[in-house]
Amino acid sequence: MRAIPTLLLTLFLASVSAFAQGGPPYYTNDPGTPGNLNWEINLGYMPFFYNDRSVSHVPDVDINFGLGDRIQLTYENAWLRVQNPSSATEFGLGQSNPGVKWRFYDAGEDGLSISVFPQFFLNNPGDAVRRGITPPNDSFLLPIEFSRKFGPVDVDYEAGYQFVHKAPDGWITGLVVGHDFTSKLEGDMEFYSEGTFHPSAAEPTIDWGFRYKIHKPVILLFMAGRSLAPTGPTHSRFLGYFGLQFLLPPKSYK
Repeated sequence: MRAIPTLLLTLFLASVSAFAQGGPPYYTNDPGTPGNLNWEINLGYMPFFYNDRSVSHVPDVDINFGLGDRIQLTYENAWLRVQNPSSATEFGLGQSNPGVKWRFYDAGEDGLSISVFPQFFLNNPGDAVRRGITPPNDSFLLPIEFSRKFGPVDVDYEAGYQFVHKAPDGWITGLVVGHDFTSKLEGDMEFYSEGTFHPSAAEPTIDWGFRYKIHKPVILLFMAGRSLAPTGPTHSRFLGYFGLQFLLPPKSYK
């Protein structure tokens, strides 16, 4: 696992007026849940551009439902578009991603919160694997999320182990920090990385984004970034998220 550069971490902790929250449009999750019987639905376009190809989620659908104040049921999937210069564009259904988040420790709005968020990544019936649209291996991800406010600074961090069927196991780690510019606009920066153990490999990325409250309960989501690793076939020249978040029912949210 690659550590976040010390200088960048120092600059992050020196922020004097920041607010950060994981979840879409970012890859890092936080311990937050929608609340009892509430919905959080995220619809987004997610492009990934590499030197010799591109993969896009058109769209990515992320549905979350709250059971009580500390449990969240999640299902995510995407319709994928894969483009290679040497072949025709391919379309297909991505892997299903069901999960359950449990915030088992909560010290209040200004205190430490911790959650665990087990998730499966499962191939669906069809020929997406044969056509190279989805990986051939199912997997199980077991991450843990932390959130803590330090005065005006709110820190969200996630790390997890990924068990992969008949392939090398992997890991993820992510950190989000941001600034609440107005009551409607929140800007954020994210460091995220994922990789495998044997062989050892990593794909670190950096991105910036924002959330803008258009009108209760609709929020505009934006994120853009790129890989921090040297140029290679698995390192993205550009990655992004452009979409909307819907919080339902509207009366349940401030």
